[in-house]
Amino acid sequence: MKGPHATLGLRRSSSQNIVPLRPTHSAPVVFGAGAAIGVLGGMIGLGGAEFRLPLLIGLFGFAALSAVILNKAMSLAVVLIALPARLASVPAAEVAGRWPVAVNLLAGSLLGAWVGASWAVRMRTATLYKVLAVLMAAALVVTHTTTLGTLSLPLWAQVPAGVVAGFGIGVVAAIMGVAGGELLIPTIVLLFGEDIKTAGSLSLLVSLPTMLVAFARYSRDGSFAVLGANLRFTTIMAAGSVVGAVLGGLLLGVFPDMVLIPALAVILLVSAVKLARHD
Repeated sequence: MKGPHATLGLRRSSSQNIVPLRPTHSAPVVFGAGAAIGVLGGMIGLGGAEFRLPLLIGLFGFAALSAVILNKAMSLAVVLIALPARLASVPAAEVAGRWPVAVNLLAGSLLGAWVGASWAVRMRTATLYKVLAVLMAAALVVTHTTTLGTLSLPLWAQVPAGVVAGFGIGVVAAIMGVAGGELLIPTIVLLFGEDIKTAGSLSLLVSLPTMLVAFARYSRDGSFAVLGANLRFTTIMAAGSVVGAVLGGLLLGVFPDMVLIPALAVILLVSAVKLARHD
C-alpha cells in the first residue's frame, strides 16, 4: 500500500515522517530564527546547528530524523559562508599553515560521519530524541568543564589521538546534523595547542568535508527527500543563517574569549533541555 511517505520516496517507518510538509510559520519568522542562530554560530566558529535543532523540532514541528537532515543542510550553507567571513579576523595564511591539524582530524571524522549517519537512519524516532538530548548534554559537559590548555603530547601519540577524536566527532556530528565545532574547537586547542579563534577556523575546514560525507550516506535513504519536500522553508532559514553567520564572523574580534566560551556552553545547555523535554 502506498501512502504519503511512499510518494516522497521515504523508506523509513511512519515514526520518521516528515512534519510539516507545509510549515505554517511566516517567512519573516523563519528567516529571523535562522539569522539569530547564524550570528551566534558565526561568532564561535559553529554552524549554529546546536541551537537550530531543538528549534526545528520544538517550534517548527519536524520529526527527529527530518530535523537532523534539514539541520545538516543549513549547517553546510553556514559553514561555506562563515569560513571566508572569519578570515577578516584570522588570516588565511595562518590557517593554511596549520593544515596538518585538519588532515589529522579528517582521517577519523570522515569515517565517523559515515558510521554516524548509518546509525541515525536506523534509529527509532523515540530513541533518536533521547540520543540527541544525551549528546547535547555530553557536548556541554565536555566543552564547559574542559580547561582549554594543551596536552603537549608527543607526535607519536598526538596523531592517533587526533584520528580517534575525529572519528568520535564525526559520529556525533552526523547523528545531530551539526557542524561539530562545539567538539572540534576544544579538541584542536587541547591536542594541538591552537588558540580558540584559530581553532574555530580550523574546525570549519574539518566540518565541511565531514558534513559532505554524512550527506552522501543520508542520500542513500529515502529520508533525504525531506529537503525537496521542504525546499522553501530550508532556503529561507538557510538564507537567514547565512546572513547571520556573516555578521557573526565580522563580530568575532569584538568579543573576548572569556565571552565566547560561556556563550557556547549556554547554546548547548538550551538545546539539551529542549530536546530532553520533547514528547
